[in-house]
Amino acid sequence: MAISENKILEFKKRKHNSNIDQKKKQLEKYLHYKFIIFFIITFIFTIFFWYYLACFCAIYRNTQIHLIKDTIISFGLSLLYPFGFCLFPCIFRIPSLSAKNKNRKYFYKTSLLIQKVI
Repeated sequence: MAISENKILEFKKRKHNSNIDQKKKQLEKYLHYKFIIFFIITFIFTIFFWYYLACFCAIYRNTQIHLIKDTIISFGLSLLYPFGFCLFPCIFRIPSLSAKNKNRKYFYKTSLLIQKVI
């Protein structure tokens, strides 16, 4: 719901400059409403999940420590996981793009393959 890349790309690729201000205002209004709806839905889900966890911890008191520990581990891993997405393709891509005579096209193709696989 919050992905709006297609609309923005369509706006950027427009060949005709007629009514560009009107189209810009429409796009801004569309994105504004879309983001408001996204944050409202996210807030509702967050409240629901908080209530569910509060009920769960009230019923199963002995699992609270394990739940907190698992939540911290999961949160930490979710912060580290994107580095793998970006770091491994960059290891191959940076040397291929910075080569003087551009003879490292296989490094670049390898980085693209790693990016698609990961």
